[in-house]
Amino acid sequence: MSLLRVRISTGALLAACALSGCHSQPQTLDPKVEADGLYIKATSEYLQGDFAQALSDFQEVRKRVPTDPRLPAAIGEVQLSSGNLKEALAEFQTAVAKEPKRGTTWGRIGFIQLQFGKLEEARSALLKAVALNPHDYEALEALGDLEEKQGKADRAVDAWMHSAEAGPPAAAPSLYMKGAHALKDQHRAKDAIALLAKAKTAKVAAPELSTLLGDLLVQEGNLPDAAAAYEDAAKQSRKDPSLWELVGEIQAKMDRPANAEASFHESLKVKDRAVVHVALGRLYLKQKDEGRAKQELELALKAATGEEPREGPELADLLYSLGRHKEAYLLLKVAATEPDEAKNLPLQRRTASLAKELKEPSVLAEACARVKAAGDTAKCP
Repeated sequence: MSLLRVRISTGALLAACALSGCHSQPQTLDPKVEADGLYIKATSEYLQGDFAQALSDFQEVRKRVPTDPRLPAAIGEVQLSSGNLKEALAEFQTAVAKEPKRGTTWGRIGFIQLQFGKLEEARSALLKAVALNPHDYEALEALGDLEEKQGKADRAVDAWMHSAEAGPPAAAPSLYMKGAHALKDQHRAKDAIALLAKAKTAKVAAPELSTLLGDLLVQEGNLPDAAAAYEDAAKQSRKDPSLWELVGEIQAKMDRPANAEASFHESLKVKDRAVVHVALGRLYLKQKDEGRAKQELELALKAATGEEPREGPELADLLYSLGRHKEAYLLLKVAATEPDEAKNLPLQRRTASLAKELKEPSVLAEACARVKAAGDTAKCP
């Protein structure tokens, strides 16, 4: 929300002083001067997030000076910030009738009408807001939201980009995200990638932007650029170990073991996780280095917490690869009985296969029953 306009006169300052007890002797104040003091007090409360008290004080101002032209917009802002959309709309409509050339008020009306689903009314108000102030970034963003609701992705992106140019730098990443998602939802991955590249050129950076770019590049099969995008995200978000893990997995897939190993170790610097030790173990096994793979397995078992759903199955796969079939089976047996994994067909089939290998008929039957219940008619191991 934009800041309320505050008109501070000498009389208002005296009134504020009187309210705070500057004078030892009580003074009789002109109602308008006292109202100005209350207006300043209410504005301060609004800016501090005390919406209830601000509304109460603005209402007191209205009692003293009912025709104060500042009040409808001021009260509208408080009501809007409090989530009282109906009351806010009524105030802004009163405000715009008094001051029809104030673009911000039209922008507020358009935003609220959009929340109510009144798209044509919203469009009319937002266009007036932008006509009066082409740099009203909030109205431009709302106009983009409106275009998206009507399936007009290109027009939405155009409005959001204008909003990004006009608004504070901190707002730009979310606007680029909106644009990229709108294009992605229309199955226009290449256009979304181009938009995110434009963000980078404009020096708009955020981990979410780089992560989404990586996701889209993977979808397009561009693994080298995807790895670079995820690495950018990882460097921007130093508390998310999964981003470096993604870089490592892609580097491993591109048969760049040294790069993969370095990325996995970066992930472990952020947080010691079993799944990353497993990834390193798989990497070493591929290099025929069973000794280091076993070391990573032990580190993985030590780091295991049971908090990640994929932790058990991935540990089981590495255990099996290193000849520890019974332990792999026990891990899968537990994981397969979790309610959330009942329809995880690869897990249930893998459990059934190990149960058959280790001659555990009851577990084999249970796993196969879950496969059948999930709708898979193929023969169970």
